[in-house]
Amino acid sequence: MPTPRPLALLATALSPFAATAVPVTVQLLGPNGQPLAGAVVAVEVKGRPARTSTAKAEMGQRDRQFTPQLLVVQTGTAVSFPNFDTVRHHVYSFSPIKVIDIKLYSGTPAEPIVFDKPGVAALGCNIHDRMSAHIVVVDTPTFARTDAKGEASFDLPPGEHGVKAWHLGQKSQNLQSLRLDITASGGTSVLSLAD
Repeated sequence: MPTPRPLALLATALSPFAATAVPVTVQLLGPNGQPLAGAVVAVEVKGRPARTSTAKAEMGQRDRQFTPQLLVVQTGTAVSFPNFDTVRHHVYSFSPIKVIDIKLYSGTPAEPIVFDKPGVAALGCNIHDRMSAHIVVVDTPTFARTDAKGEASFDLPPGEHGVKAWHLGQKSQNLQSLRLDITASGGTSVLSLAD
């Protein structure tokens, strides 16, 4: 019998983990029972890293608006703030997870800002009051935004997982903690936000 090659051994070692993931749809409902479109759903899966040191993202300004208006990143992500407008902006946040004060500037600031704590950062511009956006920071690489039906799809291992969720319309600026129980066949799970 031939000796297995290292690559074959690696594939064999990884295949049981890959085979255990099942397709799961999470539907997020508001307190009134209506689906929440554009909400953040982050699933904390045991064994997946909470933080990153290599991820990069961008929160730009274009046509005197932040783009995107909702950015979801994993804890440890470096976010740059390029200004694509012909006017200067002054980006700020007084949020507990990250205080930001990028004074009047054009182009792209030299250093990105690392978001090293989970939570929600509300952004504004001191020059243009109607500009606002949010950066949601989560302790997992497994996250998505819900579609028009309030649904987000994942491939997840069966079992119990922690979930963090947030929606712009909720009263609190905090991520809500929920629980997700996944069966061996996957399927759809419905979760509800409290406020």
